[in-house]
Amino acid sequence: MINKRLSALSLAILLTGCQTLTGSEEHALNDAATPAEVAQDSAELAPGNNNDEQEAQQPVILPPDDVWERISRQMTLTVPDNTRVDRFRKWYKANPRHLEIVSERADPYLYLIVEEVERRGLPIELALLPIVESSFDAFAYSHGAAAGLWQFTSPMGRYFGLQQNWWYDGRRDVAASTRAAMDMMEYLYNKLDHNWLYALAAYNTGEGRVFRAIKKNKAKGKPTDFWSLDLPKETERYVPQLLAVADVIRNAEEYGIDLAPIANKPQLQEIDTGSQIDLALAADMADMSVADLHRLNPGYNRWATAPDGPHKLLLPLDKADGFINALADTGSTERVNWLRYEVKNGDSLGVIAKRYHTRIGIIQSVNNLDGNMIRIGQHLLIPVAAKDPELYPFSADQRLARKQSKKRANFKLEHVVKPGDSLWTIARANKVKVSQLASWNSMAPSDTIRPGQKLVVWVNRISKKQDKTSVMRQVSYKVKSGDSLARIAKKFNVTVADLVRWNQLDSQKYLQPGQGLTLYVDVTKIST
Repeated sequence: MINKRLSALSLAILLTGCQTLTGSEEHALNDAATPAEVAQDSAELAPGNNNDEQEAQQPVILPPDDVWERISRQMTLTVPDNTRVDRFRKWYKANPRHLEIVSERADPYLYLIVEEVERRGLPIELALLPIVESSFDAFAYSHGAAAGLWQFTSPMGRYFGLQQNWWYDGRRDVAASTRAAMDMMEYLYNKLDHNWLYALAAYNTGEGRVFRAIKKNKAKGKPTDFWSLDLPKETERYVPQLLAVADVIRNAEEYGIDLAPIANKPQLQEIDTGSQIDLALAADMADMSVADLHRLNPGYNRWATAPDGPHKLLLPLDKADGFINALADTGSTERVNWLRYEVKNGDSLGVIAKRYHTRIGIIQSVNNLDGNMIRIGQHLLIPVAAKDPELYPFSADQRLARKQSKKRANFKLEHVVKPGDSLWTIARANKVKVSQLASWNSMAPSDTIRPGQKLVVWVNRISKKQDKTSVMRQVSYKVKSGDSLARIAKKFNVTVADLVRWNQLDSQKYLQPGQGLTLYVDVTKIST
């Protein structure tokens, strides 16, 4: 391309020179060559001729081996030199390890994302949005109840076609959520005057706020470019952060950032199994661990794909053919384990569903039940995991268990949600922040809780009588005849208020003999 432009420029100069020849120079030239020779010379100078020589001079631009380089070559958004962008640029330069970690996380997905962005002819910088949104953590869940690489909220995800149910959350499905994110970006770009900075701002804060900010500035005769708009602080940081990321990636070597190379070639293949399949069975078919398979398919909340779909799996290219062949040899009824369960005395659909890590609605659907009534001796078909639940490490239950068990303070309390409870009332009773309580339980502060749900509460002090010399231990106590809250509290040197809080008791109700209580006591100060 460069040589072509140089050749054209040289020819233009040459032709201009010919036009300024003096009469004697022109006569001398004609004396030195016949008309045929001049014609031949002119033909050789003309554009489009001597192609072999020109093509040999043109450098061949090969496609990059690295996806980061592929992105860098195509960046088009202007990165202004202002304090907001510079603040984030300095942060990324001062924290190079962050982008190194992001690069490692992005490795399986970035080629897929870049392909989708390019296919639509959108700015390549959009492929970098997951860095700002989630640091390329497909399991990310934010304080605003947004999930996945692209941080869709539940309503917005549904609006752009992402299914969400007990089995599956499309916001975490990398392929599906990438398509939805690009649908949303195209929608916002078209709605907001074909302005990409407006569209990016709206992706963060909503199109309504951006519209109102533009309208407000227009009414006051102020500029309406993004940098002049009065937007929420988060949004005013969001767009500059993306532009700073783009600048740092484009100049990574200059800034001393070591981005782990990502091969510029397909790594994954999306395969539709056509029916529900146990992820452990799918992993065996693909010769992978369940963890590796589920890590590539974080949209699935449980041990299997959803009964009614989607049934798509992303698999490494080198595993795809073997999986397809194994799938063809496995009938749809053999892809999930079924248990034939006989209803026993004391059973209910809720009890059975809890025992087999499923939901009441699933049992009802499979067995064509209209309500919750079941009878002793009745047989039910129940879909069950092929392996122990702990062997599905990225299921929602296992992720929650790991989150709740991660130590945050000295003591972990368990709280079973009662009717009327809220995150706020539980947090206040335990003197912790709502945001902390939500985070410890993989929730957002705005999420609702339901009776029977188990929450963990981490505290440094669990008793009003605890001091720095206390040796605190958890004690299980069975209520005896004649016991009262006051008597038990005195025996273990705790307060009645603590007993009520630890066990979610109603202080107005009597204890029952045999009732189990959990206490946290200073073992050096128990009454004998």
